[in-house]
Amino acid sequence: MDRETRLKRLYFRAWHRGTKEADMLIGGFFDTYSASWGDDEIDWFEALLDVDDVSIMAWAIGTETPPEAFTGAMMQQMQKLDYIAVPK
Repeated sequence: MDRETRLKRLYFRAWHRGTKEADMLIGGFFDTYSASWGDDEIDWFEALLDVDDVSIMAWAIGTETPPEAFTGAMMQQMQKLDYIAVPK
């Protein structure tokens, strides 16, 4: 599958998680960072989308430690939470 098609599928999966909070967290992360991702980062994010939202959110806010497969620079970016647009 080519990069553009793969990113379109990931965009849809990132923004259709089932709750607004998960959409904002995961979709917002995708929107902010995906343009600069290489194949390794795309693979990481694709694997992340197979994890349940509760776990992803717990890792992002720091209430649980992510497994080794999800630690590193990408998770550190996700844990900053500065990519979430909060309506005022």
